[in-house]
Amino acid sequence: MTPGINTAKKAKIFYKVHEYSHDPKSDSYGAEAAEKMEVAEQRIFKTLVVRIGPKDLIVGVVPVASSLHMKSIAKAAGAKKAGMADPVDVEKSTGYVLGGVSPLGQKKKLATIIDSSAQKHATIFVSAGRRGLELELKPDDLKDLTRGFFADICR
Repeated sequence: MTPGINTAKKAKIFYKVHEYSHDPKSDSYGAEAAEKMEVAEQRIFKTLVVRIGPKDLIVGVVPVASSLHMKSIAKAAGAKKAGMADPVDVEKSTGYVLGGVSPLGQKKKLATIIDSSAQKHATIFVSAGRRGLELELKPDDLKDLTRGFFADICR
């Protein structure tokens, strides 16, 4: 069990854990998950940690088929600008390794913004906290568990 799975379990929400054999040579963790689980890329969401100030980090949860739009996430967060966080800071603040960062069960609970496209699906998939491990859950449950909100943050 990962902290992400434990968070979903403790909340007693509907969720499913999906495991697949991760290929370390894969270029894209999300695309690999979609292919191996035979799920549309629009339902697989990646967790990206973004810096919005000298010390402020937030999380953007976006479909793997899309790109996070920095101006949009900055605006949604009420910040002037945003940029990708340093990988060392990501792992230190979340407790997860890159490619396995879950929006749930992070060491330091970061503010979370979920792309509004998630609301189009009955369930979505996010990392369960390890490469090759995905958590399927309802978008509103993800929003509630992260205390996040939906916004248009992709291009």
